[in-house]
Amino acid sequence: MATAPRAGGRLSWPVVAVAALALALLVLPLAALVLRAPWARLPELLARESVLQALVLSFGTALAATGLCLVLGVPLAALVARASGWPTLPRRLLRAAVTVPLVLPPVVGGIALLQLLGRRGLVGGALEDWFGLTVPFTTGAVVIAQVFVALPFLVFAVEGALRSADRRTELAAATLGASRWQVFRHVTLPLVAPGVAAGAVLCFSRALGEFGATITFAGSLPGVTRTLPIASYLAMQTDPDEAIALALLLLAVSAAVLLGLRDRWLPGVRG
Repeated sequence: MATAPRAGGRLSWPVVAVAALALALLVLPLAALVLRAPWARLPELLARESVLQALVLSFGTALAATGLCLVLGVPLAALVARASGWPTLPRRLLRAAVTVPLVLPPVVGGIALLQLLGRRGLVGGALEDWFGLTVPFTTGAVVIAQVFVALPFLVFAVEGALRSADRRTELAAATLGASRWQVFRHVTLPLVAPGVAAGAVLCFSRALGEFGATITFAGSLPGVTRTLPIASYLAMQTDPDEAIALALLLLAVSAAVLLGLRDRWLPGVRG
């Protein structure tokens, strides 16, 4: 009697060959970056004032953006997770609204932010007329751009944790008289804490590497809006070694994030 092939059996050689080519496409550019790096000059390059300014600005804004994403994203994730009982159209529209920044070209996101918060934007015009506030080309604009592109990572990480959490504890707390806010704060949040932590780390990494929306909406003012990715891009035109050093720094942060996440690299994906 013939036995069914195992799901984890060997792959055919064409599949392995194409997979190896795809892996090479992902790995070889990063290997080239590491091999061609000016290691002897790296301390000197990273100690430059322009680099330190971009470093401090990037980490400060990425931390602020991550904090805002936690405040805004956890409730939004709870709404998305509980929307499974909604009618089809509003449920899909909600998920699409959260997903769009993931697939939208970042430059388009920056243009959209300008149309909303620019001096002639839907909201920005009123802010300037009534309060004298100008949002674009400020450090705050950098944080807003980072939140726009990074928020979905937190939302989907927390949503996945909420969907897989055992709701019997929440029901038991509600039966004992706890309000919905008390259940959410004292029961739901502790249950999904690992998902929140994973989402926050992914959110920080994405915010740190944001380029397109930031340069479009916030510009490139040294010490104000020039983050590490923007500084690296500009350095390619004048000092390629400095650009490589900044790229290595961002690569090291990304690698550290993935290693820190261990088996929870992406929402719903385990290593």
